[in-house]
Amino acid sequence: MPDTQTRTATVRIPTPLRSYTDGHASVDATGTTVSDVLSDLVQQYSDLESNLYTEDGTLRQFVNIYVNDDDIRYLEGPDTNVEDGDEVSIVPSIAGG
Repeated sequence: MPDTQTRTATVRIPTPLRSYTDGHASVDATGTTVSDVLSDLVQQYSDLESNLYTEDGTLRQFVNIYVNDDDIRYLEGPDTNVEDGDEVSIVPSIAGG
């Protein structure tokens, strides 16, 4: 399968962000990398953009992204490849003490 072929991933939406996805707990989005998938997600639900990205277009510090069970910070970051059928999870950091 060529790398340029678009793949569909299931994006898991955390409860605090579901109001921006019409209440959906998961949404299908397409792309070959995490960045592509998140871009497609934001195209579908534009109100998510300010919750996921800073004004300069980088992922917010307190937003963690996982592909299947792997934190993308320990992979290729936003350039992590996504395969057809992968699960991309958005996990907001929770502060506490």
